[in-house]
Amino acid sequence: MEKKIRLGVIGIGNMGSGHACRVVDGECPDFVLTAVADINPAREAWAKTRLGEDVAFFHDAAAMLDSDLIDACIIATPHYDHPRLAIECMKRSIHVMVEKPAGVYTRQVREMNEMADQHPEVVFGLMFNQRTNCVYRKMRELVQSGKYGRIRRTNWIITDWYRPQVYYDSGAWRATWAGEGGGVLLNQCPHQLDLWQWICGMPVKVQSHLKYGLWHDIEVEDDVTTYVEYENGATGVFVTTTGDAHGSNRFEIQMDRARLVVEHNQLHLKEFSVSEPEWSAANKKPFASMPTVDCVVETDGLNEQHTGVVNAWGGAILRGEKMIADGREGIHGLMLSNAMHLSAFLGKEVELPIDENLFYEELSKRIATSRHKKASAAQAVVADLSNTFNGTK
Repeated sequence: MEKKIRLGVIGIGNMGSGHACRVVDGECPDFVLTAVADINPAREAWAKTRLGEDVAFFHDAAAMLDSDLIDACIIATPHYDHPRLAIECMKRSIHVMVEKPAGVYTRQVREMNEMADQHPEVVFGLMFNQRTNCVYRKMRELVQSGKYGRIRRTNWIITDWYRPQVYYDSGAWRATWAGEGGGVLLNQCPHQLDLWQWICGMPVKVQSHLKYGLWHDIEVEDDVTTYVEYENGATGVFVTTTGDAHGSNRFEIQMDRARLVVEHNQLHLKEFSVSEPEWSAANKKPFASMPTVDCVVETDGLNEQHTGVVNAWGGAILRGEKMIADGREGIHGLMLSNAMHLSAFLGKEVELPIDENLFYEELSKRIATSRHKKASAAQAVVADLSNTFNGTK
């Protein structure tokens, strides 16, 4: 019988409880859940009932890490703690999977990545479960194949992240500069920011307009419109909000020889007969339209989400298999998020890579005036997210 990986979970709120339950329910056969940690005393009773009496409960993460009960750890705490706790795992040679985002600011995440480089024995992953979605995997394959030439334009409108006020009131850390470090860009959109750069590459310039508490009683951004430029001159637009009651999710990439669109969990391809530059140079009719072939692209249909990420991580630990996302990759989407915030803070375009110290200074100003909501851990609301992640969320 193959060895089982003894797993601990730090933070058993919305995300961590889901990870713990998947392991206990047998969805992750390489793992056995042996311990969980949470500062909320109310979660201990839930853990004993749902996870079983044999799963040790700790009120302090460090105590769990020092318990010799775990070989690997999932970190599902508020964002600021992600790098700090990951580093503590690495120091103890504990394999670590970090929930998105990698952290709040890239300077912090860079320290985490440097520690990972010092501990090659640690298998370090990032919970980018949207990379398991067949439509985005196929989109990336087509874009990076070279068959369709250059990217000319990218557009993503992702406004189906609707959140009512009660969501923001469910935890003292939520939607504050001090507790979360941002709003829709830090909480909901790390997946899309990761996919955007994973498929299209990183831009070189960012100009962003953020609205803070436009649709909710919060201090961080809940409405974002961003313009980017790529090294080859291509442009892109990224629009997101948590304020649209019935929003959209449409990702479009225009290339020299094709247009690709992901919408409603389908990948649509409009393939051109020749590249646009060739057509434009040879065509003699002022209002001619390029010949195209349209289709819905066939995929493998797989979309394993969190379970797939954890199982790939287990395979990497035990058998050297490939992970969905190495933890070091988390800095890229966060760089985009930080650039959007910095552009809005300064009211001007910024270049990538950003000045990480300047961003931290600007963030610190906002942390200093954060409202610091006065709710105890015991008052936090834990929601059932079991049917939330089938598509894009």
